[in-house]
Amino acid sequence: MATTTQGRKLEPGVIKAQDAERALRRINEYLSLTEGSNEDIQVHLEIGTQDEALILPRPAAELIAAMLAALASGKGVQIMPLDTELTTQQAADILNVSRPYLIGLLDDGKIQYRRVGRHRRIRVEDLMRFKREDDQRRHDAANELAQLGQDLGLD
Repeated sequence: MATTTQGRKLEPGVIKAQDAERALRRINEYLSLTEGSNEDIQVHLEIGTQDEALILPRPAAELIAAMLAALASGKGVQIMPLDTELTTQQAADILNVSRPYLIGLLDDGKIQYRRVGRHRRIRVEDLMRFKREDDQRRHDAANELAQLGQDLGLD
């Protein structure tokens, strides 16, 4: 597992897809059996005894399940604190846009940032907020176009 100043990464292939799928099935089965529970989850390790349990808060187990799903489909994952600051290139890569386009978004005030000398730094939390809002705008626009197509009888 690679460690960066922004968090931890698992590149595709570091964990075999079959292993991730097996673990995902087990954790999803447990999460569905205990749906609605807010209790921590006790994980008994194969090498441990019944008295030795790893305790996971349920939200952490759900995050692990999401990571396993990505790994099982051959994707890499990265975990980073929300207050991590990214360079403009890192932020552009996350949004899958060019760096000049991202800088335009920053200059237009669509994404919060701060300056460190001549450089801009974007918090992960602010970038992800923009991404969620932009995804919602795109979803709403697509629904509006679909409705317009139905109204015009173009379906």
